[in-house]
Amino acid sequence: MLELKKRYEKLEEKKKILVMLNEMIPWDIFREILGVINIKPRKSNAGRKPMDVILMFKMLVLQNLYNLSDEEVEYQINDRLSFMKFLELGIEDQVPDATTLWLFREKIKEKGLERELFETFNDYINELGYEPKEGQILDATLIPVPKQRNSKEENKKLKEGQVPEEWEKEENKNKLAQKDVEARWTKKGGVSYYGYKNHVGIDKSYKFIRKYEVTDAAVHDSQVIGNLLDGENEGDEVWADAAYFAETITMILTMMGFDVRIHERAFKNKPLTEEQKENNTEKSKVRARVEHVFGCWVMSMGGKLLRSIGIERAKTNLGLKNLVYNLRRFICLETMKITG
Repeated sequence: MLELKKRYEKLEEKKKILVMLNEMIPWDIFREILGVINIKPRKSNAGRKPMDVILMFKMLVLQNLYNLSDEEVEYQINDRLSFMKFLELGIEDQVPDATTLWLFREKIKEKGLERELFETFNDYINELGYEPKEGQILDATLIPVPKQRNSKEENKKLKEGQVPEEWEKEENKNKLAQKDVEARWTKKGGVSYYGYKNHVGIDKSYKFIRKYEVTDAAVHDSQVIGNLLDGENEGDEVWADAAYFAETITMILTMMGFDVRIHERAFKNKPLTEEQKENNTEKSKVRARVEHVFGCWVMSMGGKLLRSIGIERAKTNLGLKNLVYNLRRFICLETMKITG
């Protein structure tokens, strides 16, 4: 045990992200929300106590920090001292298995807790002085799901929002369970994508995600703009790329008191003027801050691939991913305050 203690101390000296999360995040702020979940360990003895909800929640944090499958989370916790330390588990302690983690996340989905968890942490950082200010930036990113080996006819049906008749037959029910029929196709840059979209609104000052919405990939960015606007932001400016541009949107936002900084878009036979191009360039200097959010997902949080099936699970998983991004961003800002 003395050797294990020394190894723990070496991990802490390096101040890795997991150590800082344990030091800086008051995990008990989530306990009351998660307290409605009661998950007993798989194959447990009669009367065995349920798993601690904070332990299970922190396993989900690990999962979203590194974009791991349930099975990979279980394996990595057993294999890595840093993961065990983060969860405050000793060598002799039982690690919840992949099925238990899946059940816990399913309970979060069924009760819709991911949104409450997200908002609870935002309330916490606001109390610490990270209130949204200086305006907000809107954007969306495509979330791919695992590629499916479908026939041309099956893909055609899916693009039309229909479930292929063959999949609905009783003998194919297992096949249907493995097919995501709620994801949708969309095109970006001439490339077709199948999956979902994570729409976010961040504050310009700290780059925290303040609002989000999850839809299938075919939903146009501008359709959810109302759900992303943060009325608590002290600034009036709203930045967004040309996908959000429409005269009606600009007019409505202006009437609501917003200072609209949405990129103007060229139309057929009506190219942008030099002045419009210059204005867009200036707007880009601010709007680009939102790209750092999705860049963090790709470069530091294991990418955007979604392993779950269906829109409701997508909402849960992406809601948790947005929360974990904010946890990570908070650690970054707090560390800058200490070292700066």
